[in-house]
Amino acid sequence: MDLLVIPYPVIDPVALQIGPVSIRWYGLAYMAGILLGWLYGRYLVSRPELWGGKPAMTVPQADDFLLWITLGIVLGGRLGFVLFYEPSYFWEHPAEIPAVWNGGMSFHGGLLGVALAVYLFAKIKRINGLSLGDVASASTPFGLFFGRIANFINSEVVGRISDVPWAMVFPGAGDQPRHPSQLYEAALEGVVLFIILRIATHRYHALTRPGTVFGLFLVFYGIFRSLVEFVREPHAGHPMDIGIFTPGIVYSLPMIAVGAWLIWRARRQPALASS
Repeated sequence: MDLLVIPYPVIDPVALQIGPVSIRWYGLAYMAGILLGWLYGRYLVSRPELWGGKPAMTVPQADDFLLWITLGIVLGGRLGFVLFYEPSYFWEHPAEIPAVWNGGMSFHGGLLGVALAVYLFAKIKRINGLSLGDVASASTPFGLFFGRIANFINSEVVGRISDVPWAMVFPGAGDQPRHPSQLYEAALEGVVLFIILRIATHRYHALTRPGTVFGLFLVFYGIFRSLVEFVREPHAGHPMDIGIFTPGIVYSLPMIAVGAWLIWRARRQPALASS
């Protein structure tokens, strides 16, 4: 091995073993992301000055939404992976579909699951669905950050072969050093995206124009994901691996378009009135 290659810090995917019960870092990562996102969402809803007056929803409503968004993330993310990436495998091994602890979650599937949860919850509670989407979007980078760290620990969705000084040899991915693309995504989709949305909500009062934060989230996630796809190992045998395109890029392009439309639409609407 090249002496300049950074050793991969092998971490046992099982964080804690209690008899036959194992607690994996993958599950803990999702739990941390969801709980921190929920706390941040409560914080946004409790700050009237960010909304130009009365928030579009109450803190108890944000609490009630926790279960809905959790189901949207887990069910949508898993079904998205099954349908978008490995339909033939899971058709032959249907019993493995519920085994989310082994990895295999699709962000784009999770996004669809959360969007459905937002729509249904907003309709039932009679609150502004775009405002709920804004709060959910502003809170999502926590989950993205921890989810990508879990990918790194599991040595999955690895990067392409590379000779950059920080390349690593990932277990189960051959003996060639690769980009630690999971860490790139954790930085961009987690840290940088959070900062962008935080500036939007706190400096530019984006919550006063419903749909703005949701649109910004879609645009910048789509851009960041597409950029990282150029250094991330393509999904072998996927029909959307065509030339420079990968499934991640193809699924992200509609996100960018919808996000740009939401931002344009929000700018044309009157801001929420102070009260």
